[in-house]
Amino acid sequence: MNKNLYPIKFKPILKDKIWGGQKLKTILNKDFSPLPNAGESWEISGVEGDISIVENGFLKGNLLSEILEIYMGDLVGDKVYEQHGNEFPLLIKFIDANDVLSIQVHPDDELAMERHNSNGKTEMWYIIQADEGSSLISGFSRKVSKEEYLKYLEEKRLEDILMKHDVTEGDVFFIPAGRVHAIGKGILLAEIQQTSDVTYRIYDFDRRDANGNTRELHTELALDAIDYNYYEDLRTDYVRELNKTTEIVSCKYFNTNFLEFDQIIEKDFYHLDSFLIYMCIDGEFDICYGSGDCVRVKKGETVLVPAELRSIKLIPAKRTKVLEVHL
Repeated sequence: MNKNLYPIKFKPILKDKIWGGQKLKTILNKDFSPLPNAGESWEISGVEGDISIVENGFLKGNLLSEILEIYMGDLVGDKVYEQHGNEFPLLIKFIDANDVLSIQVHPDDELAMERHNSNGKTEMWYIIQADEGSSLISGFSRKVSKEEYLKYLEEKRLEDILMKHDVTEGDVFFIPAGRVHAIGKGILLAEIQQTSDVTYRIYDFDRRDANGNTRELHTELALDAIDYNYYEDLRTDYVRELNKTTEIVSCKYFNTNFLEFDQIIEKDFYHLDSFLIYMCIDGEFDICYGSGDCVRVKKGETVLVPAELRSIKLIPAKRTKVLEVHL
């Protein structure tokens, strides 16, 4: 049997959320039964307690952590393995906000390590679908002091000093650690982030769960994590060109490209020394590698291309859109 690495799919880890809906099923073809609704699909995760399980090929049934320990740099890239060891550095998700998410912030690396022995959480969002009139929160509408922020929070007027952005399909937002944010109602998005599950919930609109309980807030923890500055334009601009790969986010933690294609795309990654991740957000395509083996990737699926596969072909079954992620 051929034991060489290949494009790897993982079993989605589906999360029941108070704000979750049906779009992971109706748009991205996820079966989240027996859950009545689902808010998140963790596509690739190395988070403790939520480690992804391989779904295809001879490694089927193995944990991501197990194959990382065995294949090391061949899986993730030598430089990546030197830096991160047996911890997979990214958490890849789809999120369906059937209702507004809590207003929250994430700590940076230094603060998260000091408090939680964890990475910080810098992330980005790509809007896959948005209902008419949908919006999200990213950043402040003006520079505020910590004291002003607390006053507005205590008076339940926090939204008055936050920046709302109307959104539509294809919009991109980069959310560095420290930026206050919230995904709005009616939005389906892809999220790429550092491997971390540290979230400080600032305000949850006084929502109650099925048992009548409100969710925990992290007011004090958030105070030293928040960036209180004002930034003028927080939407990421990029140019779409058919059959061309376009960079949309580049930061110290990850790089994300957008590609819409209807013809064969050849990719050469000899210079990269990193794994690649493809998230299929529309259409369907094959990833072909080696002597001609191929893995089919459908809308709503995510695949990890090991670093040792330095040359691949993307062959669309129809016009297709993907996000391409690497370190």
